[in-house]
Amino acid sequence: MTEQIDDIRAFNRFYTGQIGLLEEQFNDSPLSLPEARVLYEIDSRGHTTAGDLARALRMDRGYLSRILRKFADAGLTAMTPHLTDRRSNNLALTSDGDIIAERLNEKSNEAVLNLVHPLTDSQRQELVSAMLRIRTLLGDNVPSQPVTLRPPRIGDIGWLVHRQGVLYHQQYGWNGEFEALIARIYADYHAAPETPPKSLWVAERGGSIAGSIFTMPSEGIAGSAQLRMLYVEPAARGLGIGRLLVEQCVAFAREAGYERMRLWTHTVQQSARKLYAAAGFAVVESKPHHAFGKDLISEIWEKRF
Repeated sequence: MTEQIDDIRAFNRFYTGQIGLLEEQFNDSPLSLPEARVLYEIDSRGHTTAGDLARALRMDRGYLSRILRKFADAGLTAMTPHLTDRRSNNLALTSDGDIIAERLNEKSNEAVLNLVHPLTDSQRQELVSAMLRIRTLLGDNVPSQPVTLRPPRIGDIGWLVHRQGVLYHQQYGWNGEFEALIARIYADYHAAPETPPKSLWVAERGGSIAGSIFTMPSEGIAGSAQLRMLYVEPAARGLGIGRLLVEQCVAFAREAGYERMRLWTHTVQQSARKLYAAAGFAVVESKPHHAFGKDLISEIWEKRF
């Protein structure tokens, strides 16, 4: 824990210097960083109240009051009576305030552009994804991002094996035997011919992999497709991605002319089992076995078209 704290503080020191938070004025403006942050918040909201600003920015109300007084004296903001709350007033930027806010936004965009200019497109996307991940982990309400399904790219299969090995160990305590097994499963998919049809989908959200699934012919069972390796990243769960992946897999198998679809899972995988049941699958076989360092009950589920 001590090392983690040191690493977080080191990152904060580095990033503070990178974006100029130690400068007396923010982006060569007459405003300090807190003042610029308040002005930006008023601009982005259109109109607001001092109470809403204090809550959103977690700022001391006395300090915020002094900043707002400075804005009013400089003619950057104007107040109007609140229509439903007589105890507060609405705040909005004046035309002069709009000019300052626009300049600050332009300067901020220029500073970010200079910061990321040396990076490649893929490195910039990796940076953005990491930043979104930090915000999500620390409880920020990140705006909803669309989910897209795409074919795998070079490097994806190795990543999928790695992530599922890590996640299943964290969630169920499964050992390296599971990681070795899924590496073989993905290798089998890669080596399988294109006929009968197979397909793998990667769910992407905000430039990051959010989940995946694939289907291929069931070994030794004519006319049957196998649904395999459904997984969704913890940060992306509850968004309907698992359901989307299962539906995509089932639709592909049906359209490809398979007569039925099968899958292998375990009773401990409760969230996945709910998705399979909702998609019309039913358990056709169940038996206890010892695998991945645990005593488990495996299941075969099936859906006929």
